[in-house]
Amino acid sequence: MDSILLPLLLSFLAGICTVFGGLVIILIKNFKKSYLSFFMGISAGAMIYISFIELLPEAMKALGFLNANIVFFLGILFIGIIDRIAPHHYQAYCSKNVVRYDKVLLTGYLVVIGIIIHNFPEGIAVFMSSLGNIRFGILIAFATAIHNIPEGVAVASPILFATKSRRKALYYSFLAGIAEPIGAILAYTILRPFITPIFLSYIFAFVAGIMVYLSFDELLPSCFENNEGHTAIAGIVAGMLVMMASLTLI
Repeated sequence: MDSILLPLLLSFLAGICTVFGGLVIILIKNFKKSYLSFFMGISAGAMIYISFIELLPEAMKALGFLNANIVFFLGILFIGIIDRIAPHHYQAYCSKNVVRYDKVLLTGYLVVIGIIIHNFPEGIAVFMSSLGNIRFGILIAFATAIHNIPEGVAVASPILFATKSRRKALYYSFLAGIAEPIGAILAYTILRPFITPIFLSYIFAFVAGIMVYLSFDELLPSCFENNEGHTAIAGIVAGMLVMMASLTLI
């Protein structure tokens, strides 16, 4: 039982960072989209770096080049299908020109549902990676946590704008984030009989595919919106540097 507590804690901490995104919307009155660009850049840089520098090479050692890459692209396909089923977008409602509060609220609910569905595999990724290699788990949890801050913004901003309720904004941010540890618990319950070193190598390659897809499909395009290219690049480089420093120290 003790062996799963730290992976479960990492999944919980990564997921709960959506609440920080909600707090950002509540506490920062003049919210700037450049903040989102920087945070998403950090997350994208961290995810891409850890995927290609650690996860995929580690999987190739155990599985071979071809098998590891097949699983890597299956991870991309898997999260791509989920994205098609339940797309979500990052949007901070900062403008006072929006008058259709009911439409904004509906958007907020749809974003919550989309992010909950997305966060299930993210929670599984953090948890299963931590079971195989706690160092990888910590790094993936960090990258996912940074990624979840703008997700919290995406959830809280339309809810707060439409309802004027800080409590509801934080509640739905929490609801979106708690999906990650729930996904982790379900994964452990279902996959426990199959957990072996080889199986975990498959998980590393699969997780790398998921994180690369999230980076290129969601994070990077959002980074470069609104002419925030330099801010995004700074975030990407910062994310990679943080991962490099973490790999050196951990």
